[in-house]
Amino acid sequence: MNKLIFPQWRRPALGRAAARIFLFLLLAGSGHTVMGSGVVGTVHNLSVSGPGSIKASTETAVCVFCHTVHHASGVTPLWNHSMSSVSNYVVYSSTRLTSLNVMVPQPNGSSRLCLSCHDGTVALGSVSGSPSLIQMQNSVTTMPANDPDNLGTDLSKDHPISFKYDTTLSGVDSEVKDPTLPAVKARLDHDGLVQCTSCHDPHNNANGNFLVMDNTGSALCLTCHNPGSWSTSVHALSSAAVPAALAVKTAAKVTSNAKTSVVQAKVTTIAATGCESCHANHQAGTGQKLLINRVLEQNCLVCHDGLTAQKNVAADFQKPSIHPITLNSAAHSSTEDPVNPKQRHVVCADCHNAHAANAVTATAPNVSGALNQVTGLSAAGGVIKPALREYEVCFRCHADSIARGPATVSRQYPQTNTRLQFSTANQSFHPVEASGRNPTGVPSLVSPWTVASLTYCTDCHNSDQGPKAGGSGANGPHGSMFAPILERNLVVTDNQIESPTAYALCYKCHSRNSILANQSFPSHRTHVVDKQTACTTCHDSHGVANAPHLINFNTTYVTPSSNGRLEYISTGKYKGTCSLTCHGVDHKAKSY
Repeated sequence: MNKLIFPQWRRPALGRAAARIFLFLLLAGSGHTVMGSGVVGTVHNLSVSGPGSIKASTETAVCVFCHTVHHASGVTPLWNHSMSSVSNYVVYSSTRLTSLNVMVPQPNGSSRLCLSCHDGTVALGSVSGSPSLIQMQNSVTTMPANDPDNLGTDLSKDHPISFKYDTTLSGVDSEVKDPTLPAVKARLDHDGLVQCTSCHDPHNNANGNFLVMDNTGSALCLTCHNPGSWSTSVHALSSAAVPAALAVKTAAKVTSNAKTSVVQAKVTTIAATGCESCHANHQAGTGQKLLINRVLEQNCLVCHDGLTAQKNVAADFQKPSIHPITLNSAAHSSTEDPVNPKQRHVVCADCHNAHAANAVTATAPNVSGALNQVTGLSAAGGVIKPALREYEVCFRCHADSIARGPATVSRQYPQTNTRLQFSTANQSFHPVEASGRNPTGVPSLVSPWTVASLTYCTDCHNSDQGPKAGGSGANGPHGSMFAPILERNLVVTDNQIESPTAYALCYKCHSRNSILANQSFPSHRTHVVDKQTACTTCHDSHGVANAPHLINFNTTYVTPSSNGRLEYISTGKYKGTCSLTCHGVDHKAKSY
């Protein structure tokens, strides 16, 4: 006789349970109604008295669809329903599980019993104890294909089942709990396997969806899963109402029965919905990670649209200059090379950890709570997790990545590796990693900026409607009307009329009045106003390894002098010598 593997939490009362089943069969077969939290009041009651839309035409016995006292199939406990002949289910897989050497097998144990109805291949009325099918109403034979509880034979978008969950797994995967700990009451079968019955009790729907416990706030999910800093994350604590588009999808997974309204009433906020705000245990939009929406970014933007979340991040991604989260997003993997993946891409999860992000603020250069527990690249070029400084998150893609893209401006000293541009070993750099090299020589700084200040990458690269730009939009380099994702306008071509708007980004920190009054360079006004030379024609805003004052000429406009040299040499405070040709004018070792 085959052994049905019951979860550990049910085994201590197995003897009493068998007796109750036998009594239940007798009562159900005689037409009596059994009240309470049992199966009678649920859609698993397929008898003619069942409350669901799928029910028998005349059969009055309740338990006969699964159990029988006589002529059982040989599978415990007194199994009566015909088993599915499917032997090649498409099971869940992911690059993460593969990296952990975890392979999900074909369904076995009690999960096979569930699938005898829920894979949609076996007639609901096909039982061992009867020579003929139990006829169902409305010409239903198998579970209808459009029924949300028909899982089919492709289980790749369903929570994995029938795999071993033990200390070996928790030892290699920090995001699952050790099932042997007293506080972890994992509902495993005799062999320590996760089965359908780990989460579902087919006889009791008091919690909705036949869950073994109330899952408000993902209490059931968290009995096994340990998603880092989840308990203090903004998502776990959010009192925002679940958006309508998400509520519809969540509601579709609540079994229609007398308890439906109770369950739906509980799930009203993001905090209460918990994991199900993004993930679906069955028939998810994606295989890996079981995300609700097939389009990856929509799992974030469904809430971050200015309605559920106060800031409208979705709007920023509609602007001319964006982080292209829809480009190659399917290539993202949690196990990929964080600096040089097989296919370059950017997704929300590259910069944000939805399980750990919080509302903690920070000062430069430290990461804010929005970037908590993400991977970065250190100033020395090593992968670091978690990133401790904001620039480390940016360096992940904009430093040593071999596919980081071309520069916006053609430079005398070409360099697109931002880690090298901001290196404190350079002759000049904007103070992203450390204070700059001019402790007394920057008279143009606007308060509260000082020569000791440190700056974030996002002080320049940010939404043009965010708080730093004086707006009420979302913070962060999601998108801007100014390329390359600049918070304010910055003209990078010559022959443009100087104005507060043309060089708004520079004037955010550097006083326009000071610049045009020539306080730090005697020919600033001549160049910027009279000759209409862009700030970027002379200065490289990130940093320059072998030139002071961020001098790195734009070679589109600046070429060597008649002396054959293209150079700037500092000869003292606010003094220097230039050798170059610009706009047809030869500066041959010209001093100022």
